[in-house]
Amino acid sequence: MRSKSREKQIPNHIGWYLAGFADGEGSFNISLKRDAEYRLGWHIEPSFNVSQRDKTILALFKRHLGVGTLRNRKDGVVYYEVRNYRALQERVIPFFEKFVFLSSTKKRNFSIFRKIVALMNEGQHTNAEGLKKILLLREQINKGHGRTRKYSLDDYLDSQTESSETIRQTSSRRRR
Repeated sequence: MRSKSREKQIPNHIGWYLAGFADGEGSFNISLKRDAEYRLGWHIEPSFNVSQRDKTILALFKRHLGVGTLRNRKDGVVYYEVRNYRALQERVIPFFEKFVFLSSTKKRNFSIFRKIVALMNEGQHTNAEGLKKILLLREQINKGHGRTRKYSLDDYLDSQTESSETIRQTSSRRRR
């Protein structure tokens, strides 16, 4: 007999409480970092996080989702975060599919986040076209809410143009 999926084992009153808490205080993010160790020169990392001064509720997230880390910041805030895209796909996303958000903004952001994580689980983040597709979706998360990002879709596209130009220059030098 198969064991129940984790989200089915979470008591409804706890699941709905955590979903409501995340609806107001949680965040879905997709960070983009330059990293020469990756084939495309970029590393993309999805995350779900919640931060509070009281770690009681954050410990409930960790306990019931069974993934993630709790960290203390210097300012006294405790931070719960899940960054592994497989853990996001297997634990966090099914949880929020069962215990849905009520706010339209969080519903929209979660829907986009879910698509991005699915693309990553298909390996799309490892090829230029797939990464571009992911970054186009990323541009829709928290749209118009004054978000700041270190690197944007344009930075990625510019880097790909630079890489193509470098390859062309190197090839033309070899032909001489």
